[in-house]
Amino acid sequence: MDKLTEVLNLAKSKGYFWPSYEIYGGVSGFYTLGPMGSLVLRNIEDLWRSYFIRPNGFLEIDSPDIMPARVLKASGHVDNFKDPMAECKKCGSKYRADHLLKDSGIQISESASINYMSDLLNQNQVKCPNCGATAWNVKQFLNMFETNIGPYAENRGYLRPETAQGIFVEFKTLIDINRGRLPMGVAQIGKGYRNEISPRQSMVRLREFHMMELELFMDPEDEEAPALDSNIKLPLLHEKVIQRGEPEMISPSEAYRSGVIKSAWLAYFLEQSFRFIMALGVPESKQRFIEKLAGERAHYSAQTFDHEVFFDEMGWTEVAGLAYRTDYDLKSHSKETGQELVAIEKKAISTRKAIRLNEKEVKHNHLDGWEKILSSVPESRADGIYAAGIRLSADEYKIIEEVEKEEVRKFVPHVVEPSFGLDRLLLTAVYYAYGKKEGRNILSLPHALLEKVVAVLPLVSKEDMLQKAIEIKAMLEKSGYFVIFDEKGYIGKRYARLDEAGIPKAITIDGQTLEDGTVTVRDRDTWSQERVNPSDLLV
Repeated sequence: MDKLTEVLNLAKSKGYFWPSYEIYGGVSGFYTLGPMGSLVLRNIEDLWRSYFIRPNGFLEIDSPDIMPARVLKASGHVDNFKDPMAECKKCGSKYRADHLLKDSGIQISESASINYMSDLLNQNQVKCPNCGATAWNVKQFLNMFETNIGPYAENRGYLRPETAQGIFVEFKTLIDINRGRLPMGVAQIGKGYRNEISPRQSMVRLREFHMMELELFMDPEDEEAPALDSNIKLPLLHEKVIQRGEPEMISPSEAYRSGVIKSAWLAYFLEQSFRFIMALGVPESKQRFIEKLAGERAHYSAQTFDHEVFFDEMGWTEVAGLAYRTDYDLKSHSKETGQELVAIEKKAISTRKAIRLNEKEVKHNHLDGWEKILSSVPESRADGIYAAGIRLSADEYKIIEEVEKEEVRKFVPHVVEPSFGLDRLLLTAVYYAYGKKEGRNILSLPHALLEKVVAVLPLVSKEDMLQKAIEIKAMLEKSGYFVIFDEKGYIGKRYARLDEAGIPKAITIDGQTLEDGTVTVRDRDTWSQERVNPSDLLV
């Protein structure tokens, strides 16, 4: 049994994830997250926020899952969000044409035409996986779920294929909320839906999935991106080296200076993505960024890098896409709606000095005549500032620079987008955490993904020991811990079950607990144990 199969079996048995609708025979492309999977997924979300949202003070929104067809027509998805579908002429089974070719050892570019793929399938007599026939029809398939909004058939809508469009259509409101300031990052974490022709590779290609996307709106003439790290080296399989098949190890700062990466923000997000995936437990040597070439990129992209992770069974697998979308989306929605989706920059061309009176001090210092002073126009003389013929003291006025003439520039911001598939990240984290120690399965997930998760174990099922364990469980839960309570079976077997489920710490209540109040804390990875006071558990 290969590692991935072992991981998938473990994920189901320990409550992480499994194929949905199994009692009905299953429906490909849908997975259910169990209690552990849901918990870890939320912690991956929060870890992502710590890399991409919080350090930069970005915004986060939550927009609807259903979109009017008009929105996705304007964005280009209705015309471009399609996959090549091959239909067996004999049995009618349908598959991704490019996947059939790849599985047959025939490599093609992502920009290959429908006719070219059809010729390759038929000329090479690629067999149908279902019936073995070798005759195919190939056509484009729109992989969005269509629905009606309300009772009228003409009011079409789609389940969103990405969360990004929910951000772009709200740009006008968001830029006002942000007081017109750029750069402006807006993130959204939610579900996406793609009506895949033939989902496969477990959690990698789903029809309903979780996404984390960030749209960074910037002035293309002044990016103002965070400083790039000159020490870290990214494995970039960029356009200039892609033919040799080996990535260039290059710092994000050098990649940007040399033009390998076209945007400073894109370079910054590649750097953050590299660090984030490492924090999920994937070593540097198992990561790479591969640039999408012309004809392979999405219709909106000027430059895209796929962030890939290596699986022994699946090879290099995409877990994130980072794209420089330019101004495509905002311009498209502006054209469709007639709404002006722009940022405004004001620059002072000339200024002048102006005198501003301090009303409070004037009233205090001139009990009689202050109204006349405040209603007059102050003037500057050689010996001081006067108002209504009265020389003012220094605390009764201030001199400011006032804009006399300004230049107003309207422009459509450019966008850089890091987009992550959460389900793929969950699979990745579990895959890289899985290992064996002394013949036992260990799921050594990073502690950040199981933050405040512990197990409480009474050594034996005696009433006084159970009661003490319940008290400690309640104390931990009151402090926000997720507590697994397990009182059945030999303690060694319970430890083994917890190690396999990935639980970082096990707290055992034993006879000494009843004597002095201390408990034993066992570490999942080292199997070391130490005695502590229960109050120390909350540190």
